[in-house]
Amino acid sequence: MRRVGISFIAISSLALVACNQGTSDEEVERALQDVNVIDETNLNDIMLTAADPNEAVTYFQRTLAANPTRVDLKRGLAISLVRAGKPTAAVSAWQAVLEDPGATNDDRVDYADALIRANQWDRAEAQLDEIPPTHETFKRYRLEAMVADSNKEWKKADSFYEIAVGLTTKPSGTLNNWGFSKLTRGDYAEAERLFGEALTYNSDMFTAKNNLVLARAAQRRYEMPVVPMTQIERAQLLHTAALSAIKQGDINTGKSLLREAIDTHPQYFEAAVRSLEALDNSATN
Repeated sequence: MRRVGISFIAISSLALVACNQGTSDEEVERALQDVNVIDETNLNDIMLTAADPNEAVTYFQRTLAANPTRVDLKRGLAISLVRAGKPTAAVSAWQAVLEDPGATNDDRVDYADALIRANQWDRAEAQLDEIPPTHETFKRYRLEAMVADSNKEWKKADSFYEIAVGLTTKPSGTLNNWGFSKLTRGDYAEAERLFGEALTYNSDMFTAKNNLVLARAAQRRYEMPVVPMTQIERAQLLHTAALSAIKQGDINTGKSLLREAIDTHPQYFEAAVRSLEALDNSATN
């Protein structure tokens, strides 16, 4: 409703301009451009949020070709390429944004994000190093933590993760990443705590549930955690616990968990059936 109202006002102004005696064609054209800018701004916002990512890429490519100096369109294209799962192209698009005089520190953070997605960690770190320490945002510190993790700089990673968590009201993804970092370091108890905390913010996050089971299984605790889960999720988590048990040499426990996973799943659980058959065949041979 807001967009329609604003456009109506602009069009009404255009009508008044056109009715004035002596109005030039240039003035009418400028008024039309004002209306187009208002409508385009709303369309840009829609493309960046609600539109199909590939459609958004096409839209921004086409609009940018007609307006090659506009940094908002360069930014829109770069964001859309990330959303469309095209990190290599997104890196080039963000480079174009950074070369524009209107580029911001947030743009550099997003450029670093695209570089990480393209597996260019050293370049991402270099970009983050160029951002002044006064630019304190959740995304900046989340990326700093990920880069520190990749360098196995554990103290720095923990510090950055802690700062990032404190800068957002939705820390579930970051807590999950932090927990996975602890898991890879062998700090299973702390990893379990962080995965559990992530689920208090987003109880539907299956990745955190699966990681929680892995952290518990690494401590040879194979029972299911007390967290919300569907029947299918329970079967999948039992399968995860079973494979972890088998990997650690707890074969009988693994077999029992596989059977429970098969019985729990409301459909035919092919992966669990194959795993159990492989174990049985191995024992027979």
